[in-house]
Parts: sequence; structure tokens; C-alpha cells
Amino acid sequence: MRFDVVTLFPDMFGTVRDLGITGRAHAQGLWALHTWNPRDYTHDVHRTVDDRPYGGGPGMVMLAAPLEAAVAAAQAARAAQGLAPAPVALLSPAGRRYDQQGAQSLAAGEGIILICGRYEGVDQRFIDRCVTDEISLGDFVLSGGEIAALAVIDAAVRLLPGALNDGDSALQDSFNETLSGLLDSPHYTRPEVHDGQPVPAELLSGHHANIARWRREQSLRLTAARRPELLEKARANGWLTRADEHFLAALGAPDDRNPKS
Repeated sequence: MRFDVVTLFPDMFGTVRDLGITGRAHAQGLWALHTWNPRDYTHDVHRTVDDRPYGGGPGMVMLAAPLEAAVAAAQAARAAQGLAPAPVALLSPAGRRYDQQGAQSLAAGEGIILICGRYEGVDQRFIDRCVTDEISLGDFVLSGGEIAALAVIDAAVRLLPGALNDGDSALQDSFNETLSGLLDSPHYTRPEVHDGQPVPAELLSGHHANIARWRREQSLRLTAARRPELLEKARANGWLTRADEHFLAALGAPDDRNPKS
């Protein structure tokens, strides 16, 4: 799996390349990172990558030509490795919301070219000509696309086979289909009692069925309280069992199949 990132700040990506789970996976050769600085594809002494917007207004707009040249170089490098042309994704508030399903889809492919915008925006002609996807982390604005790109890479790389010490760990992540797309349950470790607070008795019972039921119920409880829309999605996909619904009913959680509940 190969990530190509078009960015004015390539040094920012050393964090995912060198540190933590993603750093270990990179050292193992599970994925590759290549950065492309648009300034390297300019032809003036100042290495200009932006200019004032037509029509006036505040801020500067990234030029189309250096971005196009950087993407072309990235695609050519990928082709030299025998890879097919990669999708080109701009990190943008107008993009589709990146989620666990998106990370899983990305992890199953050969990679992507990520475009990190800066300033007021990117010349629309570059978007129209080169960009195949737009990705957003949420309804907020960052100074540039780099932090969002780091999150996109991290979420996908940790799903690659061999990236995690325990391959089943990712299956217990929040939003994973093995959890019906719900939030994960709370976790506890030593000591058994911390500042007067004990670990829940169910987790100390050694009874695997009881532990699994407790975790499922806590997952349902937390999701109902914090992210009820995930319950609606789970119902729509047929992921909730009768026992799940009985537990939710006892909590008083609304059931969108029955407006009176």
C-alpha cells in the first residue's frame, strides 16, 4: 500500500512514517509514503505556489499548475512500480465524511494520492481536472490539509494485516462491523481497585459469556447515550439482536421503528 501526499510541509508526515503503530508498519514494509512539494514544480525564483483570487476577497489561492505537476509526478512514480493510477483525494470541507468504512476501503486497496490544500483554497480548475474524491474529517476548518491527511493515513494503515500486534484488536474498534458499528465498551486494567473504584465484577468473573454480554450491553448503553444515530444505522443493517433491543428498551432508548417507544 502506497500513500503519495502533495504538501507544502512534507516534514509533518514523519510522525506517521516513523512513530507508533504506523511507524512500525512502515519499517516492516507494509506501506510506503512519498511526499511531493508543489514548490518543486514551480519555475520562478520565488517558487510561487499561490496568488490572489480573481474577484477579490481575502486570502490567497493555490495555483493549479504546480499541483497538477506534482500529481503527474506521483502517478508516474506509481506507474514505474507497476501500480495502477491512484485516486486523487483533496482534503476539503466539501468532501465526504471520512469514517471507519472509508478507512477499511482504503486499507483494502493499493493506496491514494492525498492533496493538502493551504491558504484560502485551491484553484477549481485543478480540482475539476485532477481530483477524483474529496475527503472531510468533519464540520470544522484546519489551517491546511496535512493534519487531516495524517488522520486518514493512520486510520487506514492500522487496519493492514500485521500492523497491530494482535490482529483481532482492530475488530474491537468502535464503528467496526463486528461491533455492529457501535462504540466500543469501557476498558479496565490493573490495579483491581483504583482510588476506591473497583473493576466491574463481570470482568473478573472468568465467565466468557457473561463478559461478552456485559461488554455488549455497555457498548449499547454508551452508543445510546453518545451516538444514537449509530443505533439507527445498526438497526437499518439488521445488526441488532432481540436481546439488544430488550436491553435498549429497558434503558428507555428510542426505537425509530416505533415512534411511541
